[in-house]
Amino acid sequence: MKTDAPFGSFAEFWPYYLGEHSRTWTRWLHFAGTALLLPVLVLAVLASAWWLLLLPVVGYGFAWLGHFAVEHNRPATFRHPLWSLRGDFLMFWLMLTGRLERERARLDK
Repeated sequence: MKTDAPFGSFAEFWPYYLGEHSRTWTRWLHFAGTALLLPVLVLAVLASAWWLLLLPVVGYGFAWLGHFAVEHNRPATFRHPLWSLRGDFLMFWLMLTGRLERERARLDK
């Protein structure tokens, strides 16, 4: 499902989001970037707030590498930043719990 149309809800956006992450390496690069956010936040709290400057580099750096080098599409965050952020964390959780492929199969029906 490719569209630039506005979405009325996250439930409408979610299948689009997953479609923009169709390649395994794209999803794993997103997973790596999201997973690295937590240690950077811990460093910001424990060491210095300057670590917060790394958050967009870590989070978006890995994700955008996946989109531009692997998926060859434009990140959904350019058009839908808040829903994309929510989608990143949902995809991360589903990957972490081993349920992403089941979710992808459910949406393909």
